[in-house]
Amino acid sequence: MKPLFVPLCGVYYDQFAAGTKGEELRRYGPRWNERTCQLGRLVTLSRGYGKQNRMTGRIWRFKRQHGATFGSTYRASILERYGTLDVWIACISITDLTPNDGLSGPSERSS
Repeated sequence: MKPLFVPLCGVYYDQFAAGTKGEELRRYGPRWNERTCQLGRLVTLSRGYGKQNRMTGRIWRFKRQHGATFGSTYRASILERYGTLDVWIACISITDLTPNDGLSGPSERSS
């Protein structure tokens, strides 16, 4: 299976790079669900859509959670992004992040 490509805005990419962020939230649906975010699947985090500033990691946890059940910080972000808390969110936890030059594909490491 190909690595899951996750483009991020700069501030969130920088948080992953600094080790202060380990979970990405996306709207649950055809692109972000249990099938596409299988545990152990390789992930490519990208600062935007360019070929530079990329990291490779692995999904270690996935859960679907309703927007209204998050803590205040996440609720504020969800409300700002989607305009409502009445939305299902895919919570994708990523581990084993390593820099990737973006020019060659990530290696298939064993979990």
